[in-house]
Amino acid sequence: MTDIKTFHLPDLGEGLPDATIVEWLVKEGATVRLDDPLVSMETAKAVVEVPSPYSGKLVKMHGDNGDVIITGAVLAEFEIDPKLPQRAEAQSTGHHHAPAGAGSKAAHNGDTVVASDEGGEISSGGAKPAGGDAGTVVGAMQSSDAVHAEQAVSVGGVKAVPAVRALARKLGVDLARVAPSGAGGVVTMNDVKLAAAAGSAMAHAPVGNGARSEGSTPAQRAATPASSSALRASSPEARRDEQRTALSVAGKPMRTSPPATHAGVLGQPEQLKGMRRTMARVMAEAHAQIVATSIVDDADLHTWQAGNDITVRLLRALVAACKTVPALNAWFDGQNLTRTLHPHVDIGLAVDTEDGLFVPALRNADRLDAAGLRAAVNRARAEVMDRSIAPSELTGYTIMLSNFGMFAGRYATPVVVPPCVAILGAGKLHHATVPVLGGFEAHRVMPLSLTFDHRAATGGEAARFLKAVIDDLALPR
Repeated sequence: MTDIKTFHLPDLGEGLPDATIVEWLVKEGATVRLDDPLVSMETAKAVVEVPSPYSGKLVKMHGDNGDVIITGAVLAEFEIDPKLPQRAEAQSTGHHHAPAGAGSKAAHNGDTVVASDEGGEISSGGAKPAGGDAGTVVGAMQSSDAVHAEQAVSVGGVKAVPAVRALARKLGVDLARVAPSGAGGVVTMNDVKLAAAAGSAMAHAPVGNGARSEGSTPAQRAATPASSSALRASSPEARRDEQRTALSVAGKPMRTSPPATHAGVLGQPEQLKGMRRTMARVMAEAHAQIVATSIVDDADLHTWQAGNDITVRLLRALVAACKTVPALNAWFDGQNLTRTLHPHVDIGLAVDTEDGLFVPALRNADRLDAAGLRAAVNRARAEVMDRSIAPSELTGYTIMLSNFGMFAGRYATPVVVPPCVAILGAGKLHHATVPVLGGFEAHRVMPLSLTFDHRAATGGEAARFLKAVIDDLALPR
């Protein structure tokens, strides 16, 4: 009698409600061995490979590339091969193979993202509040043989990690046409971005007479940007853009009409996935839970000496304020009405990416000097950009910083994500006229916005906290 086993999507983090299929690494009907890579799944923070829980034939895949699978829902079915090794029934895989209903509870455990542009040094550790840490996108990954770190896997003769494959699919790049620059012939994130920018490796672009030669070199395969551009120019989207005009045939302005009459030229709904899916959910939850109040002010930087690092000075000022007013360097549990004040300062720094916003935690920022802070920021930002940052390094921060001013904007109402109590936003630097003894001067100032949870901190505490930030930023160095 055939022994069919059903595999449910495990929780790939702490309470993740779902994950997106990036790529099946085994074809339906093929034989797979226990713990061999089965499928690449994208969560809110990372692309991970899920290993096969059985040895045998993959008889059915419950989802195609790009499909969102609910945690606990059926992912695959296997026909067990008794001649191959199997995991003992009592042996834990590190996953929770629950029925489909299990995923619904997980959806309420906090997953988070916040907006900004920088990252910080991460290390393991950090206590968690009762009920779990809701201040991250995913949380800590299961540390077992059930979920493996990203490794370059050769599929179709191309070596690349799952995150690179996901980016290539998103940008429409054919990895087989990309010249690898990584060690051992591995295609990197930068290789894919360069190929997409050059238009030399688009998935729909023909090579030579229309068929790709297996023996062609990467340079030969990348030598057809003109044909790729021609295809894009003849696409339906391009033709629609050319046809759109603000004038009628008579040369008069056209009257608008209901969108339904122009359904053919409207954009199509796109299901949010990965980071953006989690961001939408978490921001709504944070808005519903937090009693957010914002205060703003300017920091006068006219005494700054040459060589000051703006991000490092912000981090240092935030640490100084946390020591002066510990009430904002805290976690708040709204259900149990408990507050946890932290003796250490772990700063969550949001990093802006094309896929969404990541918030790495700068551990023990209160113990790092200027050089250590800058090195930590650079390291975390690089790890976020190439998606190599560990999920455990995106959790447990005690306060947050959003340096949105590097793009634009002076003041904002940044979102506090529970269990944190406060987030500081730094706006775009500008010159302002400041009254001084005997007249006026033009000083360089930094707009600051502090949003805090009024359930956990008073207005006076928040004002004193912001003053401590301003006082530290006013120092020459």
